[in-house]
Amino acid sequence: MSTVAMPTTQPPLSQFSQLPLAANLLQRVAELGYSTMTPVQAGSLPVILAGQDVVVQAPTGSGKTAAFALGLLTKLVPAQQAPQALVMCPTRELAEQVAEVIRSLAKAIGDVKVLTLCGGVPARGQRESLQHGANILVGTPGRILDLLQQQAFSTAAIHTLVLDEADRMLEMGFIDDLKAIVKTLPGQRQTLLFSATYPATIAQLAQQVSQQAKHIQTEDVAVPAAITQRFYELTDTAANAVANLLLQLQPPSCMVFCNTKAETQNIVAHLLGQGISATALNGDLDQKQRDQAMIQFLHGSVRVLVATDVAARGVDVDQLPLVINVHMAHDLDTHTHRIGRTGRAGSAGLAITLLGAQDNYQRHLLEDQLDKPIQLLALPAPAAANLSLPALWSTLQITGGKKDKLRPGDIVGALTKDNQLKVDAIGKIKVLSQWSFVTVRKAQVKAALAILNNDKIKGKRFRARAL
Repeated sequence: MSTVAMPTTQPPLSQFSQLPLAANLLQRVAELGYSTMTPVQAGSLPVILAGQDVVVQAPTGSGKTAAFALGLLTKLVPAQQAPQALVMCPTRELAEQVAEVIRSLAKAIGDVKVLTLCGGVPARGQRESLQHGANILVGTPGRILDLLQQQAFSTAAIHTLVLDEADRMLEMGFIDDLKAIVKTLPGQRQTLLFSATYPATIAQLAQQVSQQAKHIQTEDVAVPAAITQRFYELTDTAANAVANLLLQLQPPSCMVFCNTKAETQNIVAHLLGQGISATALNGDLDQKQRDQAMIQFLHGSVRVLVATDVAARGVDVDQLPLVINVHMAHDLDTHTHRIGRTGRAGSAGLAITLLGAQDNYQRHLLEDQLDKPIQLLALPAPAAANLSLPALWSTLQITGGKKDKLRPGDIVGALTKDNQLKVDAIGKIKVLSQWSFVTVRKAQVKAALAILNNDKIKGKRFRARAL
């Protein structure tokens, strides 16, 4: 496997317009506000568009989804309703986000059907959707293999296989499922493997899925200059330390990373008691609870998301000003990926790490990568008693979605009809297959619920509730 290490200077190709992309895709890229490629896009897209296999080492938030999406869309034939591309992700949350990116870019080339095949929801609806044909499948290995064994779809026409966040898929025990799925795919295909880290297990998997792949390692695994790191000596309980930092810093949003599920629950319980809007995301939650936690955080109706690393995979926030680590992560790559969620797109970010005695070994390893020794700061004094950190928005769930032909504009229209609500009182909207979510200002929750529960939308009545 050959290796292409991207230089730290600006690569020769930096603009999407320099790539051999169709005019309609280039126009769509421009409409979405993309102009300059990220390092992972500049390094991988020329190779992908040339039809070669790649193994790309790049962190979350590096722009890799757009890279492989443009690659598979370039070869897609929308009129052919058999699956032509298969994208596998470790979690349902990441699969949903990947599918949204692909759908958004695919608007340039016509009616492209993208199906998500993930656990946590009944398989029956997915089988029925597959019967109506699909161009691109995005899902988790367990559900994809289950549907394959039920002969719900054929892999005969698949020309592109994407393994996204492959390291996490292996950590979550999907290796046997991956191998079984790959065996069903055509030998003549393009394979694109993306991984934040590159342990021996990923090297072995890469050899199994493609022996001709080019290995591309981007330099953006380093901490961006826009991120300021602070390290505090943990002389109080983690819950107290996190609460005091949040109350004093008053961030609009924050992710708190923990190494155990129990710690996420303990910290959330304490934060709520301090008047801080927070929710947990960990492996003990069922899919419905995970979906609701994700939507509330991404829509701004929860200020603080306290998560374990695996559960947080797939949480992609454009503007995240603060990350707090409760102890060091188990490895330095994970530490870098945690703090890399802040300081994106040129925005300033702050990453705080709380260090105890058990973190000494990982701390010294991290110091070897930094320009100067880590200076441990003293925790700030307890915050004033009158401080809190409430959410300014609330997310409402509606019992209708894409199956009911609902669109975001329909929900906005219903809420603003006859000036019942002002447009600026409405936040983000997400329409799923069977449910829709709309975020409104806290002061407008009762009015919005009254409208949604008593008036019709597109001639139908739905029920709504606040999460």
